[in-house]
Amino acid sequence: MPGFVTYFDPQPGVVELPARLGSPFDPGPPHPMAQRAGEQMMARLRSAQPMPASAFQERGKMFGALVVADGDGRVGYLRAFSGMLGGSWGVDGFVGPLFDQTQRDAWWPPVEAELVAFDQRLDELASGPQATAARAALALLEAGQASAAVELTARHGANRQRRQQQRDDIARAALSPEARQAALFVLAQDSRADTVAFRRLRANHQQEREPLAAAARALDEQRDVIKQRRYTRSSELVEQMFDGYQITSAQGEVRPLRALFAPATPPGGSGDCAAPKLFAHALRERLRPIALAEFWWGPPPVTGGRHSGVYYPSCRGKCGPVLSHMLDGLAVDPAPVFGGGRIDADQPRTVFEDRWLVVVDKPTGLLSVPGRSVNLRDSVLARLRARYPEASGPLVVHRLDLDASGLLLAAKDNETYVALQRQFRDRDVEKRYIACLDGEVADDSGTIDLALRVDLDDRPRQIHDPVHGKAAVTDWRVLTRGDGRVRIALYPRTGRTHQLRVHAAHPMGLAAPIVGDRLYGRPGERLMLHAEALSFTHPHTGKRVEIRRDAPF
Repeated sequence: MPGFVTYFDPQPGVVELPARLGSPFDPGPPHPMAQRAGEQMMARLRSAQPMPASAFQERGKMFGALVVADGDGRVGYLRAFSGMLGGSWGVDGFVGPLFDQTQRDAWWPPVEAELVAFDQRLDELASGPQATAARAALALLEAGQASAAVELTARHGANRQRRQQQRDDIARAALSPEARQAALFVLAQDSRADTVAFRRLRANHQQEREPLAAAARALDEQRDVIKQRRYTRSSELVEQMFDGYQITSAQGEVRPLRALFAPATPPGGSGDCAAPKLFAHALRERLRPIALAEFWWGPPPVTGGRHSGVYYPSCRGKCGPVLSHMLDGLAVDPAPVFGGGRIDADQPRTVFEDRWLVVVDKPTGLLSVPGRSVNLRDSVLARLRARYPEASGPLVVHRLDLDASGLLLAAKDNETYVALQRQFRDRDVEKRYIACLDGEVADDSGTIDLALRVDLDDRPRQIHDPVHGKAAVTDWRVLTRGDGRVRIALYPRTGRTHQLRVHAAHPMGLAAPIVGDRLYGRPGERLMLHAEALSFTHPHTGKRVEIRRDAPF
């Protein structure tokens, strides 16, 4: 396929090729042949081919290389990008989208013009001359009214002080009961007059504001109507777009995109990632898929979790159902299941124990609590319950990431569990983690405040979302530096999922992922994150318990 397959020169030998296609969802390093293709792609991108460097100044994107063999056995690779590149679905040398671009081009221009018209009208209602004038007039009136209200309030305050002084004088004066009552009555009438004056001012202000406020409300109501129309039209267009995606499997079975996600609606951008484009082209042109590599290129996304030139697995949210169908019929390694590995029977080892609670040192690779799959039942919780069959617990009080190691606290009865949970909730528990970062850190200490939520398209990854995310705060301090790595102490104030990993990797955090982080950095032998110290108040003795277990790295 001239123009799409870039053939290797020299051609690789049989021993250089994998025996079978690796899982697209494996976070480990791609096969060396796929990395070779990826490095060639990066070299072209680095030299501003095929797009100028300015195309990546504001946002990066995922690229993919699929090593393939043609009918003559020659080995090369296909190239693809996620979504659009430089505003185009088709770029020379890259495979095209899954949909029929000619067909979409026939109906998309007028639809795009319709959406642009919606946006222009919304902008006009938000910041056009009429909207600007109406809001400016209302703001000017409200400013004048606020000034008048402040002035009247100050005058009434002075009146209250005067009346209080007069009441004190009346109390000290030698007056008859009738004269004192009459004098106090006059002051009460004066106070009521101030109250009436303030109410009258507010009523007058409301009456003055209403015409201008009504005009502003009318503009907002028009915006709401247009927003709803745009939303309805956009939903119709999404459905129309989805109808253009007919996904063919390696066995030749064709299924609509929506059927692969049913009964749910496909996430936006489904079918537009690099991997589905690559496999669709390979299957259509009868090329045998051999190895896949996907990498991020350009600035990291605002949500974090991606670094230029780093390889990442396919996302499970958008690509999971699509690739599972596409690859049906090919010899493919199964998707890895994390948390189902074999851990020595004597793990986790006990660090502290009494009649009420136990602290263990969790090894990396062991879940804190069982997962949903039947293959993920092994966990710290399951092992402790087997270890203490006579206890009403134990109940794991908090959790550590599967890939992290370190101190984990469990209660042997519900009363202790509730008391310890309360300490975590009230942030009375002190925790210190040790991590090795893959990169440099400019400062020696600081605080990271980045709200987090789950990435709905790529669970279990977490992303920064200042609008919908939950508060996540981490204090940190550098311990040592050297050889391009930084050893650091982390003190989480909150306990969000993957908090320390995201805060380390995010460009607004430390911008240096933890060594061995398969989700937010580069996969390695292990995630170098360890819960080293734990301090809490014993719920039964009232004494402060401080426990430490040094990191194994």
